[in-house]
Formats: sequence, structure tokens, C-alpha cells
Amino acid sequence: MADIVTPEVRSRMMAGIRGKNTKPEMTLRRGLHAAGFRFRLHDRALPGKPDIVFPKHRAVLFAHGCFWHGHDCHLFKWPASRPDFWQAKIHRNREVDALASAALQAAGWRQGVVWECALKGKARLPVETVLSECAAWLRSDSPFFEIRGSA
Repeated sequence: MADIVTPEVRSRMMAGIRGKNTKPEMTLRRGLHAAGFRFRLHDRALPGKPDIVFPKHRAVLFAHGCFWHGHDCHLFKWPASRPDFWQAKIHRNREVDALASAALQAAGWRQGVVWECALKGKARLPVETVLSECAAWLRSDSPFFEIRGSA
């Protein structure tokens, strides 16, 4: 299927997609800060440059976009145009995620993933639920945490 916009317009649209300070990430940051958690952002010294780093709890939190990380939810759909490019791109993103996760685990960091579908779309959870589950995980000693939209 051919793209419905020109390459210049598509390029401008893609350039506008953020990698940092996304809406889900900002929701998590505001809520967790209000709950008393203090953190650093996008620490380049850590593998995968986690979105939110909680040094006191030796924990990191990733706010993953369902499309960019190929999540198996209603928000992810393989693009019809340039399928080879998109499959390679998303598979590579998943590989990078797995490498970063292994390196963080080896370094003794606990990891949490909040999927975009937990905060957006028809399967979203109440924001208070997502924040309270994140807070409970941070206070625990559980090594891994993942929250996604309801099925």
C-alpha cells in the first residue's frame, strides 16, 4: 500500500515523535514525584538509558510505547507500507531492550516496564491504579515489574 502523504511530510511527521518526555512518561513522573519518590531521568550511564531511575531503590522504570517496542496489544499493528523496514526496526528495538535488560540485571538493578496501553486506549487502567502498583513495586524487593492494559 502506498503512503498517502509525500516523503517530506512523512519525514516531518516522524521527526515530531518524541523519544523522551512522552505523555505516559510524564504521567508516571508527576504521579510518582507527588507520592514522594525522587528520581533521575534518562541516565546515560545505565544500559538502555532508562526513562526514570530511582537510585535509593536501585530500580529503573521504562515507559515503553506499544508500537515502537512491538507490544502484543490493541495499540500495535504492523504497518502496511515498507513492511521489511518496520519489521527490522521493531525487532532491533526488542533486541536492544533485551540486551539492556540483561546488562541492568547483571549490574544489580531492578527493572519495571509500564506499557503505553496501561495508560492509553480502550484497555487503559485508571492512572491511580498504575501509580499505586508502581509505588508498591518500588517499595518491594521484587526484581521485575510489568504493567499493561487490561485484556
